[in-house]
Amino acid sequence: MEVEGVKFLAAGGCMAIGALAAALGEGMLAAKAMEGIGRNPEAQGKIFSTMIIGMSIIESTAIFTLVVALIILFAA
Repeated sequence: MEVEGVKFLAAGGCMAIGALAAALGEGMLAAKAMEGIGRNPEAQGKIFSTMIIGMSIIESTAIFTLVVALIILFAA
């Protein structure tokens, strides 16, 4: 197998695992936040702001995965 083919497989695998993990994390976070708001509606503002911070951290992990995949493709 040539080096270019291995690069494509590695970058694709990196993005597949990274995107799947980020999507699962965001889905679980949103589900639990909605469950918490349903149980205690008075805490909606605090739960929502904490959820947004958590979503941004999870999304930054997905963006980091994209950067690693691009480095695999175009470096060395």
